[in-house]
Amino acid sequence: MDVHIAMGHKYPSVKINTTYSFGIDDHEFVVAFESDQPADFVDLVMELRETKSSKFTVRDTPAFTCIRRPIKEVLETLG
Repeated sequence: MDVHIAMGHKYPSVKINTTYSFGIDDHEFVVAFESDQPADFVDLVMELRETKSSKFTVRDTPAFTCIRRPIKEVLETLG
């Protein structure tokens, strides 16, 4: 984790949120990223996948992307 944390600091435009996830599909933790710079996020993820510790990842879970908006805007967009 120390390597991943240090690598994350190289991308200050990406906020990383990590939490433990007992009972959620048996993963040890969930990581959520926030950024207004999609290219920085992609670069960070690609760099993280090259770390030594990532070789021990059995399965990569899907990534979901979205744009954060106020709830009123979301509801108006849905019609």
